Amino acid sequence: MQFGILGETRAWHGDGNEVPLGGPARRALLALLLVRPGEVVPTDRLADEIDPTGALSAHSLQSQVSRLRTALGAGAAIERAGAGYRIVVDPDGVDTSRFERLAGEGRAALADGDPGRAVVLLREALELWRGPALADLPESETARAAAVRLEERRLGALEDRIEAGLRLGEHRAVVPELRELVGCHPLRERLAGLLMRALFAEGGQAEALVVFEETRRHLADELGADPSAELTALHRELLSTDPTPSPAAPPAQLTSFVGRADEVTEVAEALRVARLVTLLGPGGVGKTRLAVEVAGGGGAADQVCFVELAPLRDGAGLPHALLGALGLRENGLQMDGGAKTPVDRLIAALADQVLLLVLDNCEHLVDEVAGLAARLLATCPRLRVLATSREPLSIIGEHLFPVRPLDEDAAVRLFTERAGAVRRGFTADPEVVRRICAALDDLPLAIELTAARSRTLDIDDLAARLDDLLAVGARGTRTADERHRTLRSVVAWSWDLLSEPEQRAARRFTVFAGGTSAQSALRVCGTDADTLEALADKSLLEVASGRYRMLETIRAYGAERLDAAGERESVRRAHAQHLLELVRTADLHLRRTEQLEWLPVVAAEHGDLLAALRWAVEEPAVEMAFELFAAAFNYLWIRGASASVAPLAIALLASVGEAAPDGLGEEYAACVLLAGAASGEAGGQVWQRHRATAGKALAAAWPGDRSGRYPVVLLLWMMRNAGGPDPQGAFALVSSQRDCPEPWAQAAAHYVSGFGHLGRRDPAAAEDAFGQALEGFRSLGDRWGIALTLDTLAGVAGARGDRTRALALTDEALVLTEQLGALEDSADLLVNRGDHLAGDDPAGARNAYAHAAALARRAGSSTYLAAALRGLGDIALEEGNLAEAERLYSEALERIDPHWIKSLGPRVRTLVGLGRVAAARSHHTEARNHYRQAAEVTDTVGAHAPEVLRMLGLSEKAVQSVLEAVVPDR
Repeated sequence: MQFGILGETRAWHGDGNEVPLGGPARRALLALLLVRPGEVVPTDRLADEIDPTGALSAHSLQSQVSRLRTALGAGAAIERAGAGYRIVVDPDGVDTSRFERLAGEGRAALADGDPGRAVVLLREALELWRGPALADLPESETARAAAVRLEERRLGALEDRIEAGLRLGEHRAVVPELRELVGCHPLRERLAGLLMRALFAEGGQAEALVVFEETRRHLADELGADPSAELTALHRELLSTDPTPSPAAPPAQLTSFVGRADEVTEVAEALRVARLVTLLGPGGVGKTRLAVEVAGGGGAADQVCFVELAPLRDGAGLPHALLGALGLRENGLQMDGGAKTPVDRLIAALADQVLLLVLDNCEHLVDEVAGLAARLLATCPRLRVLATSREPLSIIGEHLFPVRPLDEDAAVRLFTERAGAVRRGFTADPEVVRRICAALDDLPLAIELTAARSRTLDIDDLAARLDDLLAVGARGTRTADERHRTLRSVVAWSWDLLSEPEQRAARRFTVFAGGTSAQSALRVCGTDADTLEALADKSLLEVASGRYRMLETIRAYGAERLDAAGERESVRRAHAQHLLELVRTADLHLRRTEQLEWLPVVAAEHGDLLAALRWAVEEPAVEMAFELFAAAFNYLWIRGASASVAPLAIALLASVGEAAPDGLGEEYAACVLLAGAASGEAGGQVWQRHRATAGKALAAAWPGDRSGRYPVVLLLWMMRNAGGPDPQGAFALVSSQRDCPEPWAQAAAHYVSGFGHLGRRDPAAAEDAFGQALEGFRSLGDRWGIALTLDTLAGVAGARGDRTRALALTDEALVLTEQLGALEDSADLLVNRGDHLAGDDPAGARNAYAHAAALARRAGSSTYLAAALRGLGDIALEEGNLAEAERLYSEALERIDPHWIKSLGPRVRTLVGLGRVAAARSHHTEARNHYRQAAEVTDTVGAHAPEVLRMLGLSEKAVQSVLEAVVPDR
């Protein structure tokens, strides 16, 4: 007989039939006896714990025992022993005993390095649980104690099973379960560590660090304890790992790859001897799939970045698309002023990388792709490019690889496999299949579309319809144009066979720039899930990881059908409205704890956001366009993608002139800020033209006694204006929000007001204001706001000589910027870390500066690279290497953007460094000139000069050098 108390109390005969145990008293009695099989349980305890009210007499207990014996029969013996009872059963017949035995064996297998066996044993153990242990004894102290012990063992077995799964590479599968478990048990450090490891293995370093921070906070708040040594060591390991964002991987494929194995090998070999290989051929011939397979095999490079160009309307967005695919921001969270173009950032980021860059669907941008590819290949010697196109890029060094239709055998295999996927047990005469494939010119896409029809059409009927459709005869060699006509005919035929709801959904789907979620497709297309699934079944849509996408050949045809139906404007508007609702919803979450969850949600729709903005600007739908810019502002800023929308913002402002539209003043200001992010003169000109109007509109939207809609715009306005003609006005506008009901604006106001206190030489008040800002950002969970404020507090601590606190604050900020994937801002913080270390630990400072320089180069950030070079120059100067110091300072000065607020400190310190080099060589006039330039940069001739210079990180010796150069009699 088998017994179960891991859930409700139950018993089964050997044949599997359940034993009818009777009422709750009898179940409770059996459960108490089974807690420790074979041990005597006193009658008074049995009575008290079965019925805590004391109503169960000794006679009644004896009666329950008798009835239980009758129910169990010969399967188990309940014996009277002294003043109590015991049950005599095989221990392995009780689920608790089996569970503990299997869990122990599983843990031993894990310790012995056999995770496969451990998973099997632990799953078998855990499957014994049917609910809370001893569920029929909620009031029993004995049962409660046993249930707590068993639950602890269950959690341990769960952790062991997940640990074994991680060792077997099942990272993705265990993440949802671990998230739920950590939520239920926030103080259980092993679960937190397992989740951190699983997230990190899936590329989620930032999310893993968030788990550590949340666990650390729970431990501190609830137990007053720090994380264990093991969890802290894991945290350090994650921090020490290169946080470079991963380039976009090739799209996942749900079907097998048929008939091109030799070509994969040939293309990979071509990439070993040529740095640019272009897969050439008509639509539907399989260029993209071949590129995916080559990239999946490594393609002679350590890393692969796959860039889909089909969604781009023009070449202006090409560099931005590459930056996004590489996982790089176009500007830092602190907005480095857009001093360098996106192409410059690409070159800086790729200069030292070994990378295969796959550019898919180049034909509609062939001139722009050719120009960019040529420049990248010329400046990035370890880069290789694999392009797919219907025509050559026609640049020097290009190796053309024509992609031809499948051979006869491969075409038949492809058709048979795809038909078998939609029609179980599919069989057909190979000659008929061969005739169908020949009629389709052996084009893979045409074969897949036609094979999908075998679900409802007999193979002979299918062949006859194709003969009529394509007028099949003696064809001979087919040209690319003729093959294109064949493919179009097959697409049109497949389309015509769709039901009206399917055609409507398919043509409306063409407004999506790339892939999209099922929810978005349902909303914009006005359809249902069954229709989407039907389109996927018929190969009109592809689906992977819950997202749908449409091949470009089909999209082009569907877009024609959308125009013919007269639906283009209404569907485009519905698409834009859907994106507006998404970014509006995300805006609040992106200023809260859940920002790491929402960033990827919006990022997945980035291409469609750009498409919606482009439509709204070109339509023009002015109100929609301004609202989209403003609602997306926070996302674009955090992701560093403001430069990608700058041309559209400039175009919108040109269409409305220099007056803010009624009721959209704040949105107008957001648009002006985004337009100002454009590289080159265009952004600066628009900024100068619209700055005053936008400033007035923003002040009207945030009068101080009520909230505007977009508080992030308010802070960025101050940062953008800090070096402008009216910095005090910008500071005053933000500072006036200290009593604003919007909590993020309040925190930003305290942050800004701290700088006012510094200007008035009141560091204590400044630190208090920054502390209030920190408290505000912490209460909201905004990692960027916290990091920004921690960095400023570290600067204040460093200025008063408290380097220990400065380092601790900087390290805390670094964790947050790495969670956000902000390479540029991590580089900035590392420079600050080096500055705090420089006086006591030159070797540590050098390491911090070198790490910062590496991150800045990888991110293509000129501003932060200059700051790192300045730090390395300081080290060289202290070591007496004047030539190296001068070289580093000079290179830094060339890279610094003089108009960007974050460049102020590095520029002053670089000029002072050059002055010190000149002074060490006894070139006193040259030294004085450099010091004067440093003073002019900050306008520090007045009474506050020492405080300002110290806040910029200058040593006392450097401060005195500047002051003596500016005020000789000082």
